Amino acid sequence: MRMCYNVPAMWLQRLSLTNYRNYVRLELHLPPGLSIIQGQNAQGKSNLLEAIAYLATSRSPRTASDAELVNWLALEEPFPYARLAADLARGDHLDRVDITLLPANGNGGFRKQVRINGVPRRALDLVGLLLVVLFRPEDVDLIAGAPAGRRRYLDIALCQMDPVYCRALSEYNRALEQRNALLRSLQPGPEAAAQLRFWDEKLAETGGLIIARRQWLINALEKAAALHHLDLSGGYERLRLRYLPSFDPGRPPVRDAAPVVAETGVRYDDLTPERVGGVFLAWLHQNRSRDLAAGMTLLGPHRDDLGFYLGERPLRHFGSRGQQRTAALAAKLAELTIMTEATGTTPVLLLDDVMSELDADRRAMLLQVLTTVAQAIVTTTDWHPFSPAVLAQAHTWRVRSGQIEVVEPVGNVETLER
Repeated sequence: MRMCYNVPAMWLQRLSLTNYRNYVRLELHLPPGLSIIQGQNAQGKSNLLEAIAYLATSRSPRTASDAELVNWLALEEPFPYARLAADLARGDHLDRVDITLLPANGNGGFRKQVRINGVPRRALDLVGLLLVVLFRPEDVDLIAGAPAGRRRYLDIALCQMDPVYCRALSEYNRALEQRNALLRSLQPGPEAAAQLRFWDEKLAETGGLIIARRQWLINALEKAAALHHLDLSGGYERLRLRYLPSFDPGRPPVRDAAPVVAETGVRYDDLTPERVGGVFLAWLHQNRSRDLAAGMTLLGPHRDDLGFYLGERPLRHFGSRGQQRTAALAAKLAELTIMTEATGTTPVLLLDDVMSELDADRRAMLLQVLTTVAQAIVTTTDWHPFSPAVLAQAHTWRVRSGQIEVVEPVGNVETLER
């Protein structure tokens, strides 16, 4: 594995959960290095890693509803709530982050109350304090699933590295919602063009930055993922990544031309937010009649996709399940590499029961990666994927029904299982 880091260490020192999923109360002190948490299904392994990812991004990787995160017994209380808190160490500096989920307007929903070092802040201010890369068995759907999952993959990585991107994405989504509402209420004509002009310009400004930064990330990911993929595939297969935007961001539209982009994508190296913004604005103007007829904005970053290829063959359509899993793992390892280079800090690596999904060679390569990061937290249903040597060096835990206990790292699988 081509990974060797000499960067400032960041690690999750303490995790506190109250009424979060099946954790009524948890106080967990986590050391740097490798922690392995074993437990059977539905005991709380995935909930623990979800909580860490939530503290990093203010969003769950598993659900869009914050109400689902609140313990079901707590929902029966007169004032239900859930709380997540963490101490984050970076060198000699310590940050304390806190998210409390509180009832919102009596409609069954919940709102976030965020504090950083005791001071109320916006959820956006939280992103980037704790850097994480999370890999789950479901992430094989990064290749085979819907484009929304691949956009989310790019957005989560970029938001952790670049707060400007995160703000632009938030502003773009708000402007998109306003423009779509306007499109549904207007009829084609000069009045529609005048009313849409402000939102066209807002979308072009923020969308230009989003597209340019996504292209930068995809180029960087392709370089790193191709190397990881060569290792994971035994050197036989070359992985390519390509941006698949909803229009060609490199050139303005030809009059009355449809926004057709090749399925194999185009690799750009010189996209700037200003250049893309101007092209995007021209496409919005040309496509206005189609948008009015559809009642929605048909072009823009919200319609982007990311293509994975072996040679010229798209993995989404022609790759085996094993090839898709290997490509997804290579992309996640590439994300770890790029995030470390971009921020100067190694993210916390979270692996949610993925070892059993890999064959012996890929498992061995992944175990090598675990030794290169400042902190890795791995969940597993059993100890057998880990050698006695790895277990002897790791901090080992067991989770049962939302309760976590230390298991002595004796380096002996049979003893751990008792």
